[in-house]
Amino acid sequence: MYDCILNEMQAAYTKSGDPSAKAYPNWRRYSKVAYVSGTHGNRFVQNYANDTGRAYGAFEKAGRMPVGSILAKDSFTVTPNGRVGVGPLFLMEKMSGGFNKKSDDWKYSMVMPTGAVMGATNGKNSSALNFCYECHMSVAEDQDSMMLLPEEYRSN
Repeated sequence: MYDCILNEMQAAYTKSGDPSAKAYPNWRRYSKVAYVSGTHGNRFVQNYANDTGRAYGAFEKAGRMPVGSILAKDSFTVTPNGRVGVGPLFLMEKMSGGFNKKSDDWKYSMVMPTGAVMGATNGKNSSALNFCYECHMSVAEDQDSMMLLPEEYRSN
């Protein structure tokens, strides 16, 4: 299914004008297959990181990510009757120290299936994304706020 909807997802996200939304398909993918993420609305997701964020692939041993690391999670849904639809694109970008202490200096943003940017940390509609960093910080504070995909879905 992922391969069938990938072009549609990319076209939708590119409408946002966000350079990461356009570039992420060319980044390394760290998930073997799409898997259901309960923390992302029970959508099917895939995990990507840009070159700066390649340490993400060390998973539990990744440590603190360098400034400029960007993690992307595209998503799609499948209805009970089998209809497949584009979901949001979730982005995390490690910013310089002092960007936002509450988010551990991660900038969270979400691109909707229409291409509209729902919000971005310290930017437009920032408060709508507080849930993102609050959840990440509460579950993965010792992993630089990165939620790691289940081992069985990790690529080598």
